[in-house]
Amino acid sequence: MTASYAARGTDLGRRIREERERTGLSQADVARAAGLSPQYLVYLESSPDSYPTQATMIRVAAALGTSVRALSGVGLNLPPGQRGMTAHPSLADLSPDQCQALIAAGGVGRVLFVEEGRGPVAIPVNYQMDGYDVVFRTGSGAGIDDGVQQASVSFDVDHIDEALGEGWSVLLTGTASAITDPAGLERAAALRIEPWAGGDRPVYVRLRPRRVTGRAIRVRG
Repeated sequence: MTASYAARGTDLGRRIREERERTGLSQADVARAAGLSPQYLVYLESSPDSYPTQATMIRVAAALGTSVRALSGVGLNLPPGQRGMTAHPSLADLSPDQCQALIAAGGVGRVLFVEEGRGPVAIPVNYQMDGYDVVFRTGSGAGIDDGVQQASVSFDVDHIDEALGEGWSVLLTGTASAITDPAGLERAAALRIEPWAGGDRPVYVRLRPRRVTGRAIRVRG
């Protein structure tokens, strides 16, 4: 009997569809590259009970430029950093320009401040860069409002590539304040910051860094 990939209870179809849409490929494109019929690919993307063989998974992953592990969602429920140290890791400091280049695209970062009655906290937020400044959105009364008024606030952005055993982190420290003037709010809204958590997040915050540092783990050879 041919070994099958157990897809029951997973979001295999959704991951295949999202990866295909991310690459801008049609179902016909992926089916042709993977050597499958378009109808079967439609079935894979839509059925919660599909059982593609390992060979089929390998062909679909190759057609999408990804891996079987990524499509199958292996390790998605685990925190990053579970794999051991690579054979030749190298830890290097990043220049401010290198840090800026890594965080320029925006995404998710963590604003760090001291919360009264609790101490240091780190809250994830969606952000965009406006020049050298970090701009993010939050809800009124969410706890960040008061925190960002402190004399010193930090913002952390990082990335870990589990497959390669590489990663980087950037830390910006400076002052932050809620944006209240009409021109500033219009500029912030133009950045199109869309919080993943949804909901009403009308407060825009601008962090002006006075210090930017970063480190990266790379694999030698």
